[in-house]
Formats: sequence, C-alpha cells, structure tokens
Amino acid sequence: MKNENCKNTLFINYGGIGDEILFLPVISGFKKLYPKSKITLCLEPRAKGIKNLTDLIDDVIEVDIKAKGFKKYFNILNLIFKTWSNNFDTIISSGKSPLVALILFLSKAKTKIGYKTKTSFLLSHSVKLNQNQYAGYMYFDLISPFEKVDFEIPEIKHDENFELPYGVCNKEYILIHPGVSLMSIQKGIYKCPESNFWISLIKELLINNKVLLAGGPDDKKIIDEITRNKEISDNPNFYSMFNKTKNLYQMAGLIKKSKRMICCDSAPFHLGVSLNTDITVIFGPTNENKLVFKRDNIKVVKKDLACRPCLWDERTENCQASFCLNVSKEDVLNTVE
Repeated sequence: MKNENCKNTLFINYGGIGDEILFLPVISGFKKLYPKSKITLCLEPRAKGIKNLTDLIDDVIEVDIKAKGFKKYFNILNLIFKTWSNNFDTIISSGKSPLVALILFLSKAKTKIGYKTKTSFLLSHSVKLNQNQYAGYMYFDLISPFEKVDFEIPEIKHDENFELPYGVCNKEYILIHPGVSLMSIQKGIYKCPESNFWISLIKELLINNKVLLAGGPDDKKIIDEITRNKEISDNPNFYSMFNKTKNLYQMAGLIKKSKRMICCDSAPFHLGVSLNTDITVIFGPTNENKLVFKRDNIKVVKKDLACRPCLWDERTENCQASFCLNVSKEDVLNTVE
C-alpha cells in the first residue's frame, strides 16, 4: 500500500501501560513512513501516562472499554462520534473481537486496518493475527499493508534529573520491583513470588550491592512485608523508594539509572526494556516467549514445569498451587554480575 494519504491517524490499543509500551514500535514504524501524520492513540484511562513517555503520540482518547453493562457500549458509541469529529483518514486497531471491524467501518475513515475476523470484510485491509510470537511483533504486523519498515523498540523518555538517595550514584544500585498491578491481583492473576522470596534475595544482594526497593500504592502490602524485616531496613546499603516516584516518567528515571533491575512480568519490566536497561525478569504463569524481546541484557528466570506457561493460553487466572512462582533465588543471583 503505497502513497496512502495518512495525515491524521488514530491507533486503538486497549490494555495496561505494558501493553501500550509493546504497541509503541507500531507507531514508531508508521511515523517513519509518514513523519508528518498527526498521531492519536485510543486507550484505557489506566494507561494514559504513556503519552508523557514519548513524542510519538500527539493526543490520546480515553475509552473505558472494561465498563460494565450499558456504559461500555455508550463509551464505544462515544468513540465513534469522536472519530467523526476528528476526521481521521486512517485508523489502525489491535483487538481480535469482530466488534473492532464494525467500529472502524462506522468511523468513516478511508483506511481501516485490523486483524482478520469474521467481520474483517468491513476493513480496507486486514492482517492475520499471529499470537505465537513476541507481542511487539504481533502488533507490528498491523502496519504490514504499508511499505516495509524495520522493527525497533523506541526508547521512552525518562526523568534524567530524578534524585537518588544521598550516597547512591548512577549505575551503582540494583533496583528491585516486586509487584504487579492491583487490577491483576483483583482478577486472580499472580505473577510475582511472595515476600519471603524477596526478603531472602535482598539479604543476599545487600552483601555486595546497594539495593533500592521500588513500588507504588498497588505494591504497599508486599513492600511493607519486606521492609518490616530489620535485617533489611537497618542495612546502610538498603533504600526504600516506595511511593517516591510519582509518575511513570520518574519511575523510568529510577530504572534508567540502575545497573540492573529485578522484577516480574509487569509494567516496570516493559519500561526497562524500552530504556535498554539490564534486567532480570521472573516469569511464572505467563509466556516469556511472547513478552520478552530477545536481547542479551535481559535475563529470564523461570521454573521448568510442564504445565507452564498457562496464563492466557489455557486459563485466565492462576491455578491455586502456582508452583511456577517457586523460582530459585540462586538462579536470580546468577544473573547479577
């Protein structure tokens, strides 16, 4: 598809901040082809902070796609009205629901691109959905109808002036982020080991390293359990950064300045990938092959079990046992130089 008139483009991608970071290469690749196009991203309210991390996005439209009952469809109808008032000439949407093609058809945009479904005849171009690959590549397939462009992960913006604790220098500390979003927990999705694992790991790391512990309001429970351990909280090489990053921009600054981040499959992990930070990431029920960009400075720690990965492939919440989260502390320590 050459010489397409793409001056005002809407991208639609729902999910959390991690999903939006995984989606950024699509927008970046499109901007290489159409550098003058105005880019609007339609997303869930919980992910609106992505706009402050990149110059690729000119505007956002927030849609609470997870609203209950009639309100969800009211929000979708409102989105359609916004596509009319904004006169988008191009709309590119992720999502495998047949409803996606109908929404794009009603938008009146000339170029409408989405994944192949039973309603994709309503689109101007449809793309086969291949979920058996890195999610960034899966999203990137959406711009395959255009001229070929190379995939790359754009680096996000970060707070270069974020103030570290007194006595801690840039690239001198290991950053621990032990939590996941509260929404995941409410859905019965657990992707992080329990606090005893982190307590034991941090004690070992503190022997030869400065350790900063990060987290926000969603992580308060596990942070409190870790910091109640006096052997950790009284160690002069330990610093709690709980609630000291007020937004994603500051969190990105804290991650960028670390010499290594240790975390789980979570939004901070995807922030770290976009910052090209050295990362050790723990995977439990989710599939690392779909969520980890293959790069030498990203080390994956997982439990070798026949039943994993299961989340999203076979189930929508953890099993009660969750043996996959019983990862080895030694395997994590082996990734730390």
